[in-house]
This record gives sequence, structure tokens and C-alpha cells, in this order.
Amino acid sequence: MIEDLIIRNRSYRRFYQGITIELNILKKLINLARLSPSAANLQPLKYIISNDTEKNALIFSHLSWAGYLKDWQGPVDDERPSAYIVILCDTRIKKSVNCDHGIAVQSILLGATEKGLGGCIIASIDKKGLKKALGIADSFEILLVLALGKPKEEVVIEEIEEGEDIEYWRDINEVHHVPKRRLDDIIVG
Repeated sequence: MIEDLIIRNRSYRRFYQGITIELNILKKLINLARLSPSAANLQPLKYIISNDTEKNALIFSHLSWAGYLKDWQGPVDDERPSAYIVILCDTRIKKSVNCDHGIAVQSILLGATEKGLGGCIIASIDKKGLKKALGIADSFEILLVLALGKPKEEVVIEEIEEGEDIEYWRDINEVHHVPKRRLDDIIVG
């Protein structure tokens, strides 16, 4: 069961924008992050959530999408995420985080996948611009943005041999292919 969730939990970059994710669903997803492990149990993560069209557009304008797809500028209008979660570090609690945000985002995405949703973790962010646009206090550091929605694309895993290209790509039918190293190639001892 967990393996199926992990396989279906892909980085989706095109969504049915008109399908709204209700605020209570977003809160339930953040609750999964809240219940997840935190280094020294400090719990420095805070969240900004949006399912509002105008706020979503504001967030979208500060993000970069899919670095390997050089000719693609991100999802077009009508294929953009219907919700976002901005993950912050409260520097009053801890100056920086090591792995908490990775654990939290994986928990959120697995919960979203279970609900038939999908997402994309975005680290390529105009953090200064987004911080100003959202009026985020100086005591918070933007770590990641999680784009969420009902996926509008098919993503498939391609097993590759040692030394083959790991860059994801799209075929002529817009199927998104994600190369993954073989299990035997990543176990070294």
C-alpha cells in the first residue's frame, strides 16, 4: 500500500486548475506534517496556505518550473495549481533546518496522493520577491513552495542503467518520463 502511494506520488506540473482544494483539506494535509518527526522535536516549520485565485497567481509569479524542460515556462493558465503551501522556518525557534521540511513535504504529498491529488515541490523561488508580496515577517525564512492540485498529466517511472541520463523528459504525447536508477545500482554495501 505505501509503495503504491510512493509510486503515484510524482512531481506533477500540470493540473485541472478549476478543481478547488478546500481549505479544510489543506489543513488536514498540514496536520500530517505537524504529526511528522522533527529534529530535536523543535517544530520550527510554519505554513502559508492558499486556495485563492488571486493569491495563487501572486505565488505562481515568483516560481520557476521544471529546469530540465528548457523550452517550457511552466503550466499555462488553466493548468496551474489550485492551491499552494509555502513552507517557512520560524528562525525564532531555530536558525535553519536540516531535514524537517523534507519530511513534512513528503507527509503532505503522500496525504495528497491518497486523496487523488498531486503536487510539485518547488525550491526555485524568488524568495525575496515572494516574501515581500505575501508580507512575510523577517523572522520567517521561505524554504519551499508546494504546488497542489488534481493532476492533469501522466507521469511514468523509467528504470535506467548505470550511467544513463537521469533528466526527466516529455514525449510527443506530453507523457512525463522520470528516469530512476535501478535498486541494485544504489545499494553499495
